[in-house]
Amino acid sequence: METLLPKATQKRQVTAILLLFLLWEAGGATIKYSVLEERDSGSVVANLAEDLGLGLGELAARGARILSKGNKQHLQLEQKSGNLLLKEKLDREELCGDTDPCILPFQLLLKNPVQFIQGELQLQDVNDHAPDFLENEILLKISESSQPGTAFPLKIAQDLDVGSNTVQNYTISTNFHFHLFTRNHSNGRKYPELVLDKELDHEEQPELRLTLTALDGGSPPKSGTSQVLIMVLDINDNTPEFVQQFYKVQVPENRPIGSLVITVSARDLDAGTYGELSYSFFQSSNQVIQTFEVNTVTGDIRLKKMLDFEEIQSYDMEIEASDGGGLTGKCTVVIEVTDVNDNAPELTMSLLINDIPENTPDTVVAVFGISDPDAGDNGKMIICSISEDLPFILKSSVENYYTLETEKPLDREERAEYNITITVGDLGTPRRHTQHNLTVRVADVNDNAPAFSQPAYTLRVRENNSPALHIGTVRATDADAGANAQLTYSLLPPSDPHLPLASLVAINPDTGQLFALRALDYEALRAFDFQVRAADRGAPALSSQARVRVLVADANDHAPVVLYPPPNASAPCTELLPRAAEPGYLLAKVVAVDGDAGQNAWLSYRLLQATEPGLFGVGAHSGEVRTARPLSERDAPRQRLLLLVRDHGEPPLSASVPLHVLLVDGFSQPYLPPPEAPGRAPGAGAGADEPLTVALVGALACVSALLVGALLALAAGRLCRRGGAASAGGCAGPAEGGVPGQLLDVGGTGTLAHGYRYEVCLAGGSGTNEFKFLKPMLPNLPVQDTGSNIGEKENFSNSLGFNVQ
Repeated sequence: METLLPKATQKRQVTAILLLFLLWEAGGATIKYSVLEERDSGSVVANLAEDLGLGLGELAARGARILSKGNKQHLQLEQKSGNLLLKEKLDREELCGDTDPCILPFQLLLKNPVQFIQGELQLQDVNDHAPDFLENEILLKISESSQPGTAFPLKIAQDLDVGSNTVQNYTISTNFHFHLFTRNHSNGRKYPELVLDKELDHEEQPELRLTLTALDGGSPPKSGTSQVLIMVLDINDNTPEFVQQFYKVQVPENRPIGSLVITVSARDLDAGTYGELSYSFFQSSNQVIQTFEVNTVTGDIRLKKMLDFEEIQSYDMEIEASDGGGLTGKCTVVIEVTDVNDNAPELTMSLLINDIPENTPDTVVAVFGISDPDAGDNGKMIICSISEDLPFILKSSVENYYTLETEKPLDREERAEYNITITVGDLGTPRRHTQHNLTVRVADVNDNAPAFSQPAYTLRVRENNSPALHIGTVRATDADAGANAQLTYSLLPPSDPHLPLASLVAINPDTGQLFALRALDYEALRAFDFQVRAADRGAPALSSQARVRVLVADANDHAPVVLYPPPNASAPCTELLPRAAEPGYLLAKVVAVDGDAGQNAWLSYRLLQATEPGLFGVGAHSGEVRTARPLSERDAPRQRLLLLVRDHGEPPLSASVPLHVLLVDGFSQPYLPPPEAPGRAPGAGAGADEPLTVALVGALACVSALLVGALLALAAGRLCRRGGAASAGGCAGPAEGGVPGQLLDVGGTGTLAHGYRYEVCLAGGSGTNEFKFLKPMLPNLPVQDTGSNIGEKENFSNSLGFNVQ
């Protein structure tokens, strides 16, 4: 706190301030400071932090602010140092006029928590104005008959300063007839009075000219002068006298300009010019002269400008009546200005926080003051309210200050913005109201985790897809706003450690789009599961998860694979067909598989080509090759069939396999294909097939001879010729076990019995050929037809690797 007072006085003031602070802590006293006017902007008034016992950082931490009445701020707080500074140069005369002392109230607002501390700044006067007379020359008319000791009041000088700096004394230049007294007016002002010491003589000296000087009490004092012209008049017996020495009137402040305020009246008993009166202001201030005018003839006092109760409540003036002989009389007029409710209440917003964090209870939104410059009930507040349907409340604090606070925690997701209207009304007649609108936005807090549009997603992808194929999108939303609602998607490690998820799918972190990184194979991986995480960018970040299941749809990318007849054998498979076979005879069964699934694996069979098109038929669903009609002698002994296996995919895929059929008449006379038969294994040379053919023929002959001999010895009367032959081709079943050949049952015709099975297999690519004879299954014969049961297996092999069973 800086003043021009002595150090001892400063110490006493600091002590008083500390005591006031203790009182404030106990119950709430006002902290008072004083400063000289006209100090430079930024001058230090005091250190609030020290005076309030607060740490340097505490003012900033609590959001300290200085509030002043009205919209103009005279003080500012330097939060780092705690110093209270002048925001601008202050002029006491401009701010307070004639009012003394000049007090500027202020409040210290601490936001967190909200607390008000009342303060006052007294603006001390500096002697920066000299006394000033309104007229450079004062005319004074005095009758020569005036007796010594008669006093003549003179017009006063104006000084805008107050206290000791205003006019304190008057002096008059040296002369032989007058001396000067400085007297105190009822309103406290000092005015000069000229006293006659020696009689005047009009004939000797008709006029005198003196110098009137006004001095103020400043150090050094300032002064102002005016010339006093005294005219000595001839004898005038009577002085003017007012009907009333004191006039008082009340005028409402809304009285229009030109309105009559009051009429003063005086009379003079003299006749002629000595009895003619003239009215004028005497020793009146600038405020009086600027506001009122007096009719010099009638004494009517009228308004020159509008009155304002809030600025000046009362005017004191003296009216002088002068006759033609120079004699004067005076009266006092007091005009009181009455208040009219012409001002609506004023609301001054001191603190406004437009963005309030959600979920925060008892948050201060605004701090404002209300005032009404009117007086009495016209300036009293009866209403200060907001709408009842809002989650806010008004709390009264100190000296017409209010805080607007949240009544409960706000939820931005429920409502993001509030428009609040504060209504203030006074008690005047008529009542006046003021409304102030403000907008409060609820600032977002990251209190909502992302939510997926569905807890689980099922995506379907056709196999053999192109890499980087967009297979689907996961979507999540966040009810928060800004960065709290910006989401990032990612894949979580799979629960199955053997699932190579990183090489299967990827996700766009911004859009949630899922991409297949490589072609998927239905036959290798039909489905897989993983978790997707959506996390916001708030602090702290919140996240949620969703399950994604990818189903790989089968594509028809596998053609049927024929297992029987073997398609890759060195020679086509050959089946033996008895010429006596009836229609529907099962010759062979085509066995095929398809690596696809569903309808892509549904197989159908048909006969694509045949030597005799009408001789054979193929079951469309079973793959069974059967005779379609009886065989005749005209049918070629060698039949070639081309079988087609087709799936039901789109487009359908197929495979074909040849099947050779040898027509046989009996067991002992098989019709074997010649060496040059086209059914030979491709690429085999004639020299390689000749030993095989000789060995096969020899083996068949020996076995046939042995069997025939045994039968002749056992049957002894009945010759039954049994025989069987196998071609040089390979008769084989499927790769694992094969498909069994067919047994023939001709019954008594001398052909192959039902109990026999023959298989002739030629395996290509191994360099070894096998010939297999299965043991015959003999039927029950009559006694005379008994024979030996040749049931043993006879196994032999040669260097070529043939086995005969």
